[in-house]
Amino acid sequence: MPSSESPDLVAAAAFLAASDADWARLVAATGPCGLSVNRTREPYEALVRSIAFQQIHGRAAEAILGRFLDLYPGADFPAPESVLASESSLLRAVGFSGSKIAAIRAVALAAADGIIPTRSEAASLDDELLIERLVSIRGVGRWTVEMLLMFTLGRPDILPVDDFGVREGWRVLKGLPRQPTPGELADATRPLSPWRSAASWYLWRAADADRERQRAAKNRPT
Repeated sequence: MPSSESPDLVAAAAFLAASDADWARLVAATGPCGLSVNRTREPYEALVRSIAFQQIHGRAAEAILGRFLDLYPGADFPAPESVLASESSLLRAVGFSGSKIAAIRAVALAAADGIIPTRSEAASLDDELLIERLVSIRGVGRWTVEMLLMFTLGRPDILPVDDFGVREGWRVLKGLPRQPTPGELADATRPLSPWRSAASWYLWRAADADRERQRAAKNRPT
């Protein structure tokens, strides 16, 4: 798992800082890029975990995921065949909704059928091919695959233009009155290639910092 001292991340931060004065200020204010990649997790596991976290609070998702893993003692993570053999009632009992059960089963089936590549297989597939291949699975959208590419496969040039935080970070960075549309953001960030994953990380931090500034201003005594 790379740290903020990873040579690639150092190079990415330097590239971004040199791109314009706004980026130079953001990188200086934020510090080293802390984009973290789990290089041991298989894509199948990453997708199941992503579905578990969709649309609910992180702590609740962790609890549900923990109960799910408890259904399969002796396994670090259940094999696709084990998930497919599990009764829906068991999966519902751990806290998954019906739609999430259907999506997790779809991911497990896709893994068993070879649609979801292993880490080693994914290494020979480019970003867009992986996105096209995986969004065909029920419950897996482009954003979910982009998170897989960034945080599991360590692809350096991913910028999820549909992500609220990334769009908000760009608005803050550029002092805009509104967030850019996904198309506008895609055009504006094209010059940041080949380090758009690091750019995404910095844009998330920009959005977080602005939210904290607004919260502090609201709580400041008058």
